[in-house]
Amino acid sequence: MNQEAPLAAHPATPRTRLFQQSALVLGAAALGWLIYHSFTSQPHAAHEPHAPPSMWAVIPFVALLLCIAVFPLVSATAHWWEHNQSKLILAGILGATTLAYYAFAYDHHKVVTVLEHAVLAEYLPFIILLFALYVISGGICLKGDLPAHPATNAAFLGIGAVIASFVGTTGASMLLIRPLLQTNSERRHVKHTVIFFIFLVSNVGGCLLPIGDPPLFLGYLKGVPFLWTLHLWKEWAAMYAVLLVIYYIWDCFAYAQETPPAILRDEAERVPLSLRGTFNLLFLLGVVLCAGLIKPGEVLPGTQYVAFPFLRELVMLALAGLSVLLTPRATRIDNQFNYHAILEVAALFIGIFICMQAPLEILRASGDQIGRVMDEPWKFFWVTGALSSFLDNAPTYLVFFQIANSMTHEAGPGIFQLLDGNYIRQDLLVAISLGAVFMGANTYIGNGPNFMVKSIAEKSGVKMPSFFGYMAYSIGILIPLFLAVTVVFL
Repeated sequence: MNQEAPLAAHPATPRTRLFQQSALVLGAAALGWLIYHSFTSQPHAAHEPHAPPSMWAVIPFVALLLCIAVFPLVSATAHWWEHNQSKLILAGILGATTLAYYAFAYDHHKVVTVLEHAVLAEYLPFIILLFALYVISGGICLKGDLPAHPATNAAFLGIGAVIASFVGTTGASMLLIRPLLQTNSERRHVKHTVIFFIFLVSNVGGCLLPIGDPPLFLGYLKGVPFLWTLHLWKEWAAMYAVLLVIYYIWDCFAYAQETPPAILRDEAERVPLSLRGTFNLLFLLGVVLCAGLIKPGEVLPGTQYVAFPFLRELVMLALAGLSVLLTPRATRIDNQFNYHAILEVAALFIGIFICMQAPLEILRASGDQIGRVMDEPWKFFWVTGALSSFLDNAPTYLVFFQIANSMTHEAGPGIFQLLDGNYIRQDLLVAISLGAVFMGANTYIGNGPNFMVKSIAEKSGVKMPSFFGYMAYSIGILIPLFLAVTVVFL
């Protein structure tokens, strides 16, 4: 039976130790140079204070993506890459390189601005929300070993894709991935089930409410009414139904390939579903309410108190702490809970959030040109979606939301008024929302839960595809469906 193993301490080989020491030295040197140069240099003559970065500034981000894709496949780096410390070292080196570029091309004030935006405004709220949902969901032990029939697996995916809009894609993913893996522990062909789980539960399922997926939450903060996203139900239902049907047919064929002993074990080892740690559902609801109701600088609903910066994140951390204190340790052990998956996301995404500032700035600076070319909803859908696959879907959504907002100046047919008084074309808002949420499933880094689900599955013994291997599935399965969404709805 596959089980999520505890974190293993792999002995480091001389080559690995040399690699780690070299990376640490390079990272320290880059940071030291950055600190020295930031406080001693003047703005570089090649840039005006508000000029966009050079295309060369995109190199660290591209390099980080290539490392994520290639390192697990190369024998010389595969063992080193297993450790979260190694991912953090690489993310730190490339993030420091990006900051060094800003220090050289602009000045230390620009570096501080980039850090404030990338780390304080984006990364910390992002990772704290994921951390709180991950920890609290880890205290809810939905346990059982049902017969791993195609209908059973499809039910897991179908239920997860429904509740994802109400507890978030992260909450739904963390709640259901472990019982799904346990149910399928006697089967050999499980990889496709996890891939479809990422498609449906970790991404597509979150498009009905702002709390479902981070991009929509940013739209809510920008003035989109809380219930507006229910307008996306037709597109959600179409993707939901077609993906479930494809998965069911696929799993029927996979089930037929299982060996008779595996089928016999699966039928014999039955454990009814049981739910423990149910009080954590209240903490989960608390995190969702925090995300929707606590806005820095605004009055808390029903009070005269103005929320200070990071109050929302502090409350989320407090709820996660209460979950850890009040959940019996045996429940988390039985749930095979550990922090490896969230630490992996934290280590990689700190580099991603810093390195992606340069390509995002270039996109923002090109907003007028983009707006003149992208005059149709389908163009916003595909460009927002394609970039969401690699730049993380939340900030990409925001960039194209701002571009669409700048294209609309007054009321008229098909024009939607936001709560803050601005206007936006509703067809463009639909296209941007669908592109960011749906196409976050195209890669492991498109949406935060993707990597966590992959990590948990691998710790449970499921051999997941590589970065490019996963993209082969997403291109073959999702891209034709996105073309259909374009033709039918956009």
